[in-house]
Order: sequence, then structure tokens, then C-alpha cells
Amino acid sequence: MDDIFTKLEQILEDRKSAKASESYVASLYAKGLDEILKKIAEESAEVIMAAKDGDSDKITFEVADLYFHILVLLRHKDIEIAKIQDELLSRLGLSGLKEKANRNN
Repeated sequence: MDDIFTKLEQILEDRKSAKASESYVASLYAKGLDEILKKIAEESAEVIMAAKDGDSDKITFEVADLYFHILVLLRHKDIEIAKIQDELLSRLGLSGLKEKANRNN
């Protein structure tokens, strides 16, 4: 089975050519970066609230919304998911403390 993130990446790329009146994602692209970032902020807050409520199903739902809107941002900025995967792979086996210290160099 293909990776869901790769499938979504293609769908989100295709939405760039859709009419804003016919696609939620196309309408976000048309509204621009600030609207996409606003949605990410909203979804982040909803993840936090769901986590505080302790409902696993609600957390799952809200995290999926957050992931989706982050993927919209990546496509808007023409950043491929593979680049994020490569960054995460580069951190495997690296202490979080050491990785954080490396950012300051």
C-alpha cells in the first residue's frame, strides 16, 4: 500500500489547479500563507484541548486535522514530504539533547 502522506501530497498538489469555489484546499491556497498558518494554529489548539480532555479518539481526529493542514503548508511552499522524512531520518539515533545543541552551532 502506498504511503498515505504521499497520496495526500499528490492530491494537494493537484488542488493547486482547482477553483477555490470547488475545493477547500484550493480556497486555502487562494487565501494565502496567513490563512494556512491560521488553520495550523487552530488545529494545534484543538490537539492541545483534546489531549487535556484525555479522549484518544478525539486526539487522533485532531492530530489528523493538524497533519493535513501541515501538508497543505508544505505543498503551498513546494516542500516535498521526502524532505521532511530525510530530516527525521537524519535524527534517528541522535540524542534529542545533542540534536538541540547542534542547532545552536
